[in-house]
Amino acid sequence: MLVKEQSIKLHLQEQSYPHFIKYMGSKSKIMGFVLDGINEVYNGGEICDLFAGSASLAGAIGRQVPIHSNDIQIYSAALAKTYLDAYLYHGMPTASQILEAAGQIVSANTEELNINIVYGFGISLDAFNEMERQQQDLINKVFHRDWHLFVKLYSGTWWTAEQCLWIDAIREVAEAYKNEPCYPLLISTLMYAMAYTSQGTGHYAQYRDAKTQSSMKDILIYRKRSLPDYFRKKFDAVSTELKNAPSEFTHKVTSLDYRECLHQFTGGTVYADPPYCFVHYSRFYHAIETLVLYDYPPIQSIGGKFVKGRYREERHQSPFSIRTQVKQAFIDMFAGVKETDSNLALSYSNTGMITIDEIHELAKEFFPKKKIELLFSDHQHMTLGRQFDRHREVKECLFLVK
Repeated sequence: MLVKEQSIKLHLQEQSYPHFIKYMGSKSKIMGFVLDGINEVYNGGEICDLFAGSASLAGAIGRQVPIHSNDIQIYSAALAKTYLDAYLYHGMPTASQILEAAGQIVSANTEELNINIVYGFGISLDAFNEMERQQQDLINKVFHRDWHLFVKLYSGTWWTAEQCLWIDAIREVAEAYKNEPCYPLLISTLMYAMAYTSQGTGHYAQYRDAKTQSSMKDILIYRKRSLPDYFRKKFDAVSTELKNAPSEFTHKVTSLDYRECLHQFTGGTVYADPPYCFVHYSRFYHAIETLVLYDYPPIQSIGGKFVKGRYREERHQSPFSIRTQVKQAFIDMFAGVKETDSNLALSYSNTGMITIDEIHELAKEFFPKKKIELLFSDHQHMTLGRQFDRHREVKECLFLVK
C-alpha cells in the first residue's frame, strides 16, 4: 500500500534577538501579529523584507528561513547583516581590545580641540550653554587628520565632543575589521551606544536645548553617560548569543529602491512595511546613515547657516511619505510583487497617507485571481515624541495576498 507523502508547512516563530536602535514605527512589539500574517501566506522560498528599517524581521526569523533584507537606507544593511551573517569565530576581537585601541586614539586627539569638554558638578545654566556653544562651533574647525567626522559635525548636539571623539575612534578601529564577520556587529553596537548616550528622544531630527535649569539637568544625564561603557556592555552581551558558524542559509542584504529590489527578487514571499506618514526616515536617522557611510557629507544650510538638525544635504525622500505620490508608489509595489508571482504580507495603518479601503481596491485590481485577506490589530505606534506623544494608538492592518 502506497502512502502519499505530505509536506509539512514551516511555521515561523519569533526567536530572541538583540535590539540596537530606538526606531520609530518598529514592528518588534507586534512581531507575533506580523508573523501570524506571514505564516498565512508563506509556502517556501525566500522572504523579502522590502522596507527592512531596523531589520527586526531578520532578527526574528533569520535562523529559520532565507531572508532578502532590503532598505534604501544603508544603516539598515548593517543591522540586517548583524542578525543574518555575524557569528563567533577564532580571533574575533573582544570589546576590551576594540576600546583599548579606540581609547588611545581619543587620548591622542583630545588636546587639539582646545576647549573644555568635561561637564563639572554644579555647573550653571549659562556655563553649560557656553560649553555647548563652543562644542557646536567645532563644525567650523579645520581638522588635519582623518576620522574626525562626528567630532566636527555633531559635538554639542546629540552628543558631547568627548562622546563624538569615541564615536570616531571606535568607527576607525572597526574599519580594520571590514572584511571580517564581526564588522556589522561592531557598527550596530556603536549605533546602540550612540542611541543610549544621545540627549535626544531616540531619533536625530532635533537635539534639545537647555532653556531652563530643569532641562539642563535632564540633558546632563546623557552628557555624562560613558559611550564606551554602553558599547562594551552591548558587545559582550550580543557576543554570547552569536552562532558558532556561518548561517546555513544564503541570505541576501541590499540597499535598493523597493522597485529595483522587486525587479531582482526571484520570488517567494514579500513582506512590505512602507512608511505610513509624511515625515521621512532619512531626517530622523541621518546620523546613523552618516556613521555607516562615513563620507563627510555636505550639511544642509539656510541663508549660509547650518540647520539645527545638521542634516545631510542629500537625503532620500520616500514616495510613500508624499501624499501626491503615495498611490503610485503602491501601484508600483503591487506591480513588482505581481511580476515575481510572490505572495504578499503588507503592513499598513489606519493613520497612513492613503486609506485601507483604497489599498484594498488597488490590491484587488492587481491580484484578481488571488485570495486577499485583511487582519487587524490595535497597538501603540512608537513616535519617539518628547512628552505626551511618545506613543499613538493605531489600528494596524495586514493585507495578505496568496
